[in-house]
Amino acid sequence: MTDSDTPKTTFQRVMLKISGEALMGDTAYGLHPPTVERIAREVKVVHDLGVEICMVIGGGNIFRGLQGSAQGMERTTADYMGMLATVMNALAMQSALEKLGVFCRVISAIRMDEVAEPYIRRRAVRHLEKKRVCIFAAGTGNPYFTTDTAATLRANEMACEAILKGTKVDGVYDKDPMTNTDAVRYDRISYDDVLAKHLKVMDASAIALARDNSLPIIVFSLDEPGGFRGILAGEGTYTIVHA
Repeated sequence: MTDSDTPKTTFQRVMLKISGEALMGDTAYGLHPPTVERIAREVKVVHDLGVEICMVIGGGNIFRGLQGSAQGMERTTADYMGMLATVMNALAMQSALEKLGVFCRVISAIRMDEVAEPYIRRRAVRHLEKKRVCIFAAGTGNPYFTTDTAATLRANEMACEAILKGTKVDGVYDKDPMTNTDAVRYDRISYDDVLAKHLKVMDASAIALARDNSLPIIVFSLDEPGGFRGILAGEGTYTIVHA
C-alpha cells in the first residue's frame, strides 16, 4: 500500500480511555479474554493507520476505590487498591496487543519496575514517536483522582489531539438511554453544558482540565465493531465535547 492509498485519519495522536468494565464482556467480574482481544484488534487496526495511541483503562472490573470507601474502607487505601487494579488491566491489554504484533509499553504512575516502566514524560513521548502503544496505569498515582482525570492529564502531557472515550453507548445523552427510551443524544455539546447539566461523560475535574486546555472529548460506542477506526475516519455515531 502506498502513502496515497493509506486512509486519512482525523488525528495523529489520541488518548483512548475505556472503563475496566469494558473488559468484562458478559461476565460479572474480572477479565474476559475474548473481549480484551477484540478491543486489542480495534486498537491494532487504528495503529496500523499510523496513529500514535495512548491508553488509560479503569479498574472497576476488579476493584473500585469509591465502592470500597463506601463500605467502610479508608478512602486513600481503597483508591490505591483501585490503582493496582488498573495495572492488572493494563498488563492484560499489553499481552493482547503484543500477541497481535503491536509493540506496547505499560507505564505506571506507581513504581513497580518488575512489571511496568515508571512514568517519565519524555520517555513516554519517545515511545509514541517510535509507534509504540503507551498504556498509562495506576491513574495519576494519587488518591482522590479518577482514571478519567488521569487520562485527561496524560493526554495533555503527551500532546494528544483528542480523548476518545469508549463506552457502552454511542455518545452523550440528556439522560440514561439504558433506562429512558426518550433519551436524546447530543451530536456536539460544550464542556460548560456537560458540567452544568451534570452529564455522566467524565468527572468534573477531567472535564474542566480538558476545557482549560481545549482538548476535545469524543464519546463513542466501544461495542460497535470498527467504532474506534470509524471515529478517526470521521464516520460513525458519536458525541464531541468541545469549547
